[in-house]
Amino acid sequence: MYNSDNGLIIFFNAAGVVLSYVMLGISLWLSTDVPLATKGFWAIGILMLTLSLVNFVKFRFDDRISEDRITQIEAAKNEKLLKDYVGGEE
Repeated sequence: MYNSDNGLIIFFNAAGVVLSYVMLGISLWLSTDVPLATKGFWAIGILMLTLSLVNFVKFRFDDRISEDRITQIEAAKNEKLLKDYVGGEE
């Protein structure tokens, strides 16, 4: 159940991003008062912003995974120490 809900949320967000890019592209294409060079500059800026945001989210996600792994390793180490301590008394 969790994976299907997660997949649905990811699909909905991806559809929103694609729709936003399509609408932005149409608005840039139809704006007649703006020179082509300026349109290209705006498009490159938006693509670079998207790339930066994707990298930012990825690095935050990787950092969170790293912290979770460290926490799991420390918990396992503490569990082993407790097991050895309690097991040594028997």
